[in-house]
Amino acid sequence: MKRARLLACRGYSLLEVIVVVGVIGVISAIAIPMTANTLANFRVSGDARGAANAVALAKMRAASIFSTVRVHVTLASRNYFLERWDKGTNTWTADGGTTSLSQNVVFGFGVVTAAPAFTQGAIGQAPLCKDNAGVDIAGTACVIFNSRGVPVDSTGAPTAVDAVYITDGNAVFGITISATGMIRTWRTLPTATPVWAKQ
Repeated sequence: MKRARLLACRGYSLLEVIVVVGVIGVISAIAIPMTANTLANFRVSGDARGAANAVALAKMRAASIFSTVRVHVTLASRNYFLERWDKGTNTWTADGGTTSLSQNVVFGFGVVTAAPAFTQGAIGQAPLCKDNAGVDIAGTACVIFNSRGVPVDSTGAPTAVDAVYITDGNAVFGITISATGMIRTWRTLPTATPVWAKQ
């Protein structure tokens, strides 16, 4: 009877505690980097989807208000917003709020040197935005749609292919807009010879 009570009151040995702590340590050492990589991938892919949605919204908004609408990207500030052309005042007017990219995500394509197949001849961001006087705004990129949903330049002439690129250093996403207004999202790893996959 005394022996049964002693066995029931017995705790864990030091060896058992060390083994459990070691197993927890090994699992943590494996899980933490994987979790960090997964979260980074969620951030950059989410930002790419958000930018692609803004481009699609600009296209639809231009058609719905029978005017010109653009996605104004500020490269250094890592944000973008929609603007519409106000025919009454001949000025660009903000249309909604500003969206910022996530931490460690920037507009750019890093070391990638080739655009997705059958899009741009040479990889590059969309052309510079222009202010109300028609002067280039440094450090920007603009995707402009006319009222028919066709991408145009600042003079209103149709463009061949515009693009916006986003990267976190581990992946590069490209949002391309063809001359017909078709919007596609692409993804690749940051290498000089990329293999772009349509998303």
